[in-house]
Amino acid sequence: QVQLAESGGGSVEAGRSLRLSCTYSRAMRCMGWVRQAPGMEREDVARFHTVADRSYYADSVKGRFTISLDNAKKTVDLQMNDLRPGDTAVYYCAAGDTCGLLEHYGQGTQVTVSP
Repeated sequence: QVQLAESGGGSVEAGRSLRLSCTYSRAMRCMGWVRQAPGMEREDVARFHTVADRSYYADSVKGRFTISLDNAKKTVDLQMNDLRPGDTAVYYCAAGDTCGLLEHYGQGTQVTVSP
């Protein structure tokens, strides 16, 4: 079992930045962030393959969001720049043995971006 705990959400105006942090009990091969807006399906945001040392991003966040892993601190962060109202969602930290299937999720943190 993997424990994941997110922090860093909040309310900001469009164009501002937020940094989300997730503390994990142990790293899995793939660590990532997903989000879910009200009435919408869960959406992948960013994933980091810890063995390949590669990151993947949804087209909607490329160039604005950056995922990073710190094994010493046991954190996986999501730096979010140039936030848009469309980024409003609950953001979940996620982990799995493959980037094709993230099986473990934290409880989520709310991000709200106003126009």
